[in-house]
Amino acid sequence: MANITFNIALAKIKYYAELPATNDALIAVPIETSGIVSDATMRDYDDLQALLAGASNEQTTLGRKTLTGVTVTVDDTNDRVAVDCADITWTATAGNPISAVVICYDPDTTGGTDSDLVPLTKHDVTMTPDSTDFTLTINDFFRATSSA
Repeated sequence: MANITFNIALAKIKYYAELPATNDALIAVPIETSGIVSDATMRDYDDLQALLAGASNEQTTLGRKTLTGVTVTVDDTNDRVAVDCADITWTATAGNPISAVVICYDPDTTGGTDSDLVPLTKHDVTMTPDSTDFTLTINDFFRATSSA
C-alpha cells in the first residue's frame, strides 16, 4: 500500500485548500486496519459514504479531525504545488488499530453528510491506540508537479 490521491480529486485539491473556511474544511478520517481495501480499489471512491460502504471501516473512537494551518505553496522553480497542514493530534487514543488516514474536503461542516465529503488523499499510517496521545505529521499531504 502507498499514499494515494483519489481520482476524483486530482484537479481539485489546490482549489479546495484555498477556499475560505466559512462552512467548509479539510477533514482527516482514520481508517481501521481490519477490512482496508487496496489502493487500486480505494482510489476509485468518489465520496466518503461510498468508501465506508465498502470493506473499509472508519475508526470512530479516534474521531475525525479538522485540518488547521493549511497552506498552499506554488513553487515555480520546481514546477509544482504543495499543500501542507499543521500536525494532527489525537488525545488519549483508544479503539482499533488504523492503517490509513483519508483527507476529505467537507463543503458543509454545519450539516453535510458523508456523501458530501470528497476524498482527496489517503496516507499510510500504522497506529495502535494505547491511551497515549498520537501526533501525525504529514509533510505536504499533496504535491502536484507539471510534466512536459
